[in-house]
Amino acid sequence: MSDVVLALAGVNKTYNKGKPGEVQVLQGVDLEVRRGEVVALVAPSGAGKSTLLHIAGLLDTADSGSVRIDGAEMVGLSDKRRTAVRRADMGFIYQFHHLLPEFSAQENIVLPQLANGVAKGEAQARALDLLTRVGIAPRADHRPAALSGGEQQRVAFCRALANAPRLLLADEPTGNLDPATSDQVFGTLMELVRGTGLSALIATHNLDLAARMDRVLRLDTGRLTEGP
Repeated sequence: MSDVVLALAGVNKTYNKGKPGEVQVLQGVDLEVRRGEVVALVAPSGAGKSTLLHIAGLLDTADSGSVRIDGAEMVGLSDKRRTAVRRADMGFIYQFHHLLPEFSAQENIVLPQLANGVAKGEAQARALDLLTRVGIAPRADHRPAALSGGEQQRVAFCRALANAPRLLLADEPTGNLDPATSDQVFGTLMELVRGTGLSALIATHNLDLAARMDRVLRLDTGRLTEGP
């Protein structure tokens, strides 16, 4: 098993290629995230961080370049195989929680496990364990509408970790919260990531949060650089 969980090499992505308004979003991007490492991705709005995360998470394809997960090349895989890799090896967190409103907090964490072939009882136990870790187990039977914004995002964190992924990809995971709640919820996320030994690539505008991660990568005008 490779020590490098995620590796991008020479990744290029252009929108409206060959047409008026062509935009080269990513230019020769090289990136590595090692096992157990938490990397911040800082970029101005519209700089392409979501595109980069989507390519890393196999939700989009690059025009050229290599995408490797645990040393295995992902470029050229069928849609079915890409979906299987995402389901088994990756967890995703977004700015908005995207929880299913008709299901409880616990059920929202159970469902992705059932889709991955986990027995219902085992899935329920893991969901409750994750909710306990983030301090909201007493709210397990509440639907999202009955939870605060911080609680909703904690449930989203648990859902992302439900299938014990190797890699977590997060796009502004606290961007929809007020500063005080953002700081608390981010602390919870870091405890979860550190406690499970996950590798993580986390996009954020918050430089204070970025400074709490292992490394900071900056994306601007399509190019990636490492910096403080």
